[in-house]
Amino acid sequence: MAKTNKKSKRSTGSTIALNKKARHDFFIEESYEAGVSLEGWEVKSLRDGRIQIKESYVLLRDGEAYLFGAHISPLSTASTHIHPDPLRSRKLLMHRRELDRLIGLVDRKGYTLVPLALYWKRGRAKLEVGLAKGKQEHDKRAAIKDRDWKREQRRILKHS
Repeated sequence: MAKTNKKSKRSTGSTIALNKKARHDFFIEESYEAGVSLEGWEVKSLRDGRIQIKESYVLLRDGEAYLFGAHISPLSTASTHIHPDPLRSRKLLMHRRELDRLIGLVDRKGYTLVPLALYWKRGRAKLEVGLAKGKQEHDKRAAIKDRDWKREQRRILKHS
């Protein structure tokens, strides 16, 4: 019998959801790691990969950060005595210093907080939050042009 490598299984399954649209629509200045306050049925759904963070955003209210618009689909095997709300707002757990800094940047300098990725870290769900400025249409076109040119360069170097 061959041994299975448990570490390789864990490392590939640590990312739950990515928000590729955020990097296309925003310039990401900095990123922060935040814990997410979840209910039991939500954790089970995350383990099954049933989350969508593409249309979600982070708001700062009363000195705390909340994740809005993240859709966590409940499992059909969930308990019958709870009524899951897939779109409820979820509190983000961050250090006070980080929150104070983010509040200042968002209020004064016009930054936006967008969720970039959701992943497992030591058995806990973590959300990568990006401090971002919005891109205009010509910025998006330039980014696509640069990406295509870099891909073409790699292709030329590979063949020569």
